Amino acid sequence: MAAIEILGLEKTYNVGFWRKKPKCALRPLHLAVEEGEIFGFLGPNGAGKTTTLKLLMGLVYPTGGSARILGMEINDPRMKAQIGFLPEQPYFYDYLTARELLEYYGQLSGVAAKERSRKVEAVLARVGLPDVGGVQLRKFSKGMLQRVGIAQAILHDPRLVFFDEPMSGLDPMGRREVRDLMEQLKLEGKTVFFSTHILSDAEALCDRVAIIHLGELRGVGRVADLTASVHGKVELVWEGTAVPAALRALGGECHVTGDTVRAVLPEASQDAAIDALRREHLRLVSVIPVRTSLEDYFVQKLQPAGAVAGARS
Repeated sequence: MAAIEILGLEKTYNVGFWRKKPKCALRPLHLAVEEGEIFGFLGPNGAGKTTTLKLLMGLVYPTGGSARILGMEINDPRMKAQIGFLPEQPYFYDYLTARELLEYYGQLSGVAAKERSRKVEAVLARVGLPDVGGVQLRKFSKGMLQRVGIAQAILHDPRLVFFDEPMSGLDPMGRREVRDLMEQLKLEGKTVFFSTHILSDAEALCDRVAIIHLGELRGVGRVADLTASVHGKVELVWEGTAVPAALRALGGECHVTGDTVRAVLPEASQDAAIDALRREHLRLVSVIPVRTSLEDYFVQKLQPAGAVAGARS
């Protein structure tokens, strides 16, 4: 069973002060997310990511289409009890402590009173805040507030978790910890759906991704499949700082980094380049095909139709 089924979901707003005009925030969206996968919803700012999440959460009403979560309609209270949600810009009561806030959310989520305190302490430790449960939230940094938001989303042990820009405000160590947490949630059999514009996080984490731009779905698939195409170039890395003239003549783009040199050149020139290195007695470290990165695929899908020659459909 699909964890999320989106069937033609769309949203149009009326904008303007005097003569309101319709603005399409989300064109009819068809998308399915399988149970137990980490799914990345990618797009630039204003692409429609947050609108989609708000529609799935029931925070705004769709103009058309429908969706099912865990086999239930999005307005079904039974479904709400089995999901967790971190909004893009969570707002919490400043004068509550982290522990008080989570006790409150635990009560709202139906966590049993006798289990609530234990679960609060466990989830504070899980998000890296074990020693600040008694500190008022007004004294927290933006990154710490983001961790509290993640804690409230997973406190009641949901089957499906929605994160809207979960890495926002986190330092590199915090981002690594959140990635580790998402992977742990997957190992526990949960489904994670998160939106982001940080492509490195998506490439490291996701089983599949979808790319949305201007409210329109531009591409969807497994990360390994989307980045599988080869550009017809290879990357050679060797020890030292010398670059043979014969290798430069092959059209290689050479970059010296520390005590190694990296060169990117056409695949057809690979054997000749290796021969040039052998003649100069330079030690070859690696030969790697240059493959499409998720960033390349993302930028390609954001181009207008027909703007990129040979773009995949």
